[in-house]
Amino acid sequence: MANVNLERRAEIGREKRARTKAQLIAAAKTLFARRSWETVTIDEVVQEAKVAKGTFYGHFNDLDQLAAAVADDLLETFDTLIQSQRLSMTEPLLRIGFGCDAFLKQSLSDRGWASLASRMALSHRALGRVVRSRLGEDLRLALEGGRGSGPTRELAVELVVGAILQVAAAIGEGRLGEADRPEAIRCVLAAIGVARPEAASIVARLGGPVPQGPVMWDGASEPSGSDSAG
Repeated sequence: MANVNLERRAEIGREKRARTKAQLIAAAKTLFARRSWETVTIDEVVQEAKVAKGTFYGHFNDLDQLAAAVADDLLETFDTLIQSQRLSMTEPLLRIGFGCDAFLKQSLSDRGWASLASRMALSHRALGRVVRSRLGEDLRLALEGGRGSGPTRELAVELVVGAILQVAAAIGEGRLGEADRPEAIRCVLAAIGVARPEAASIVARLGGPVPQGPVMWDGASEPSGSDSAG
């Protein structure tokens, strides 16, 4: 019986620790969605999470480590939204269009996520490298197959990433909406040398719902300190 109680206590401790860590990550998401993560302080994180400052150091060494955890969480969301279906596609340009479309659809479904993802993908180098690497491979395959023309692969990557993240940021701020999504994809494809009729054809093939993760906050209102984070 004593062993059972000890095991249960240990399990409760692990569960509590996991909840507290998730609480800190959720607080960081809320703050990082409002401004660049490098400008956020640990004091602000613990205040948002409603935990003691010492609790923070029980889970993370510093803000960089917390930002890495948020980046990992975002990357997991990207994979859920995009990777499995993207990898089943054989056409590189369709892959690119699908990835951009899925990202914007998720942004439209959750404006808080849009603000967080657009800021983190630009400011967190490790996350940005993964995004650029995957896109760069699709662009390489497209160019080798004679699809697309114009800018170099390196420039094309920056054009696609920059444009999509800027559109997502505008969605997060409520300045763009669903009506702008198809044209945004067409413009991105055109920017990397895809003829407009072909770009329109690719966009027409991107129908269907996108699997969605948890909503960080109600997209009908601006993020604020009182909103819940996930």
